[in-house]
Amino acid sequence: MSQTLAQGIEQAATSAPEALAIEFDGEWFTWGQLAKVMSGLEALLAGANLGNATPVAMLMRNAPAMVAAALQVLKTDRCVVTVNPFQGAEKIAADLRQLRCAAIVAVEQDWALAPLREVARETGAMAVQVSLKPEPQVSALNGVEKPGTGPFHEPLNGTAVLMLSSGTTGPAKRIKLPYKQLEQSFARAAAYESNRPSSGTRAARTPAILATPLVHIGGLYFSLDAVLAGRPIALLEKFSVAEYCRVLKAHRPKAISLPPSAIRMLLDAAVDPELFSSVIAVRAGSAPLLPELKSQFESTYKVPVLDVYGATEFAGAIAGWSLEDYRQFDKLKVGSVGRAQPGIELRVVDGETGEPQPVGTKGVLEIRSLQSETKGWVRTTDLAEIDSDGFLYIRGRVDDAIIRGGFKVLPRDIEALLREHPSVQEACVVGLPDKRLGAVPAAAVELREGAGAVTEAELTQFLRDKVVAYQVPTCLRIVPALPRTPSLKISQHEVRQLLSAQSA
Repeated sequence: MSQTLAQGIEQAATSAPEALAIEFDGEWFTWGQLAKVMSGLEALLAGANLGNATPVAMLMRNAPAMVAAALQVLKTDRCVVTVNPFQGAEKIAADLRQLRCAAIVAVEQDWALAPLREVARETGAMAVQVSLKPEPQVSALNGVEKPGTGPFHEPLNGTAVLMLSSGTTGPAKRIKLPYKQLEQSFARAAAYESNRPSSGTRAARTPAILATPLVHIGGLYFSLDAVLAGRPIALLEKFSVAEYCRVLKAHRPKAISLPPSAIRMLLDAAVDPELFSSVIAVRAGSAPLLPELKSQFESTYKVPVLDVYGATEFAGAIAGWSLEDYRQFDKLKVGSVGRAQPGIELRVVDGETGEPQPVGTKGVLEIRSLQSETKGWVRTTDLAEIDSDGFLYIRGRVDDAIIRGGFKVLPRDIEALLREHPSVQEACVVGLPDKRLGAVPAAAVELREGAGAVTEAELTQFLRDKVVAYQVPTCLRIVPALPRTPSLKISQHEVRQLLSAQSA
């Protein structure tokens, strides 16, 4: 990448103040308006001597003012500490109490919560409110205008984001994403876009549609990538079929990104295919994409779906499908998440010995970035295969298997069988501890809208007819909706808690 993240943001914010930057709920905000929020935040942070490497807690709600605030923190080599605004107030306060950042940035909606104001006073953090309506404004809340005596979180030199993982399989954890790693990731992504302009380019460009939560790596990464490419953003507060259809119709994008759950929602809503007439490709990521879901979307809307594989730890995607690969290999590589992006090497190793495995052999996936200053291979928790053409297939997770009295149960296999039932929309199978057997499988099932009457006993029998006895869940519950993370992945952690409580 020829420019740093800070340089790209500075160029975007200053090259054309009148240029459109973000559309939100049908209203456009210019770069000049965003720049006023950025400069106002800088005045407060610098005035409090919170300079380079300072961790700044940010309640990353999908709001234009929060995008501007995050850009300013990154432009000045501080660290964005993402906080999930979709939790309950007490949980948000607990996160902030544990983080002990010297500054907390949020919108009025979040500062209206008493536990958040109280935790700012308790920890001594400066409480900053940002907004763009009715005009750009940045202010410190009364009584918490300056940081107190602390102690505060230590400086994080070279770290761009202290990012929350998705929390799919367990409680969310925090991962340091260095500036250099993010910049390398943007450079890899740019290889997929021909004639990509710079952040200072102000020729009319189709807006990028962002419905993924900014608190998730996919949302934050997507927004930064759009800024660096000089592309305006159509920002959704959260994904909804109605709002997504509105922005599709208004902006006629050529490329869009959707998680598999959103793809399913659009199909279930029988959205008019005409809305996708401008779309050349859909990138799908953040969760496993079922081949049948991909095929159904493509046949309905006549648009290629290009799967992407990545992880928070790697600051974005590390493998994916290009349109060229799609045209040549789509029918031959069903279920693949594509090939390694430029500058990335992939291999599969034996989980115990670490020895590289032959082509087409299942093992633990390891990743190496050729541009990274950190040499060597990084092991993931994913089981994978790589074929002779370099296409990657994700086969589950190392930590997914349930060992029931010495017998191995693979949750993803049981979930796939449950989805074969005509009444089942989605399923999640997790392991619960068992004193006698070590662990046992348990399942939560979400039914299709309008599904006929079906009982938990009938679904259990449906499985008994297809699998051996030790694979049948000891507990199967039908739930109104499966719990999901902000990125719309099914939260195995919350499902486990739910089933543990019901089986106690």
